[in-house]
Amino acid sequence: MGPAMNPLSMSETRPLQSRRKGRLQLILVALIAVGPMILATGMYKLQFWVPDSRSFHGEMIGNGQSRTELGVLADEKRWQLLVSAPQGCEADCQHLVYLARQLNIGLGQDSARASHGLAVAQPLDAEYTGKLTREYPNLQRYPLDVSLYRKAAPGVETPQLWIVDPHGNLVLRYDAKVNGKDLLNDLRQLLKLSNIG
Repeated sequence: MGPAMNPLSMSETRPLQSRRKGRLQLILVALIAVGPMILATGMYKLQFWVPDSRSFHGEMIGNGQSRTELGVLADEKRWQLLVSAPQGCEADCQHLVYLARQLNIGLGQDSARASHGLAVAQPLDAEYTGKLTREYPNLQRYPLDVSLYRKAAPGVETPQLWIVDPHGNLVLRYDAKVNGKDLLNDLRQLLKLSNIG
């Protein structure tokens, strides 16, 4: 007959095993919660597994620049279609202002999630100011700080349309040649993917 098992040693083994099992479960839960964030940060910082092709039609601004760095002081908490004009607001600028308003309307039920604005470095002429007052009552107008603008967008002297997120970050940029339908598709996709604004 073999040696008798000590009941005390068996009772000590069970809690030790359940503690190990509990620690393993805790580690797995932590990895499931934190792992994707670590992977996403690594992908962004090290630029691996990032697809070369983009579905957006504008130029992606992925460096964390804000509307304030662009030279526009605004306290808009929605998505914004912001037209910038580092010089006067001539034909291309006016086309983008019109497009921004049409895009805002084109969002349909999501139109309340976005606004449209104009930031200019020079005063607008009286005729265009009157037109904006009559036909664009929801257009937000801001002065544009040209020195900050040129640091944030070096070499960009033509009017641009920027999509700005509700935190004030620049997301996409378009020039006056943009196809309005493409831009609307980009904006709809951003709103669909976003829980903010």
